[in-house]
Amino acid sequence: MLAVIKTGGKQYKVKPGDKIKIEKIEGEEGDKVLFSEVLLLDDEKSLKIGTPLVKGAKVEGKIIKTAKAKKVVGIKFKAKKRYKVKFGHRQILTEVEIVKIA
Repeated sequence: MLAVIKTGGKQYKVKPGDKIKIEKIEGEEGDKVLFSEVLLLDDEKSLKIGTPLVKGAKVEGKIIKTAKAKKVVGIKFKAKKRYKVKFGHRQILTEVEIVKIA
């Protein structure tokens, strides 16, 4: 069983038992999450491709933890003007374990 889900503006290929890191979603550790935006669903018998979504398909997951990603550092500067700004950003990610694909 295989599915392609869309969350946080990105697409993820998942199977039951997979652990994926997605952009922050609301919920505590141990809470269940339901992904209803399923773009592709593949089992041994058939392949269903959504236009754009597969009707009636849902992927169930469980929140494992929420953590920050590595820091991304950016720099802005203007040549010959002694102007330089350095900034950093750490995205908050949620780790989800895929429990069931239906």
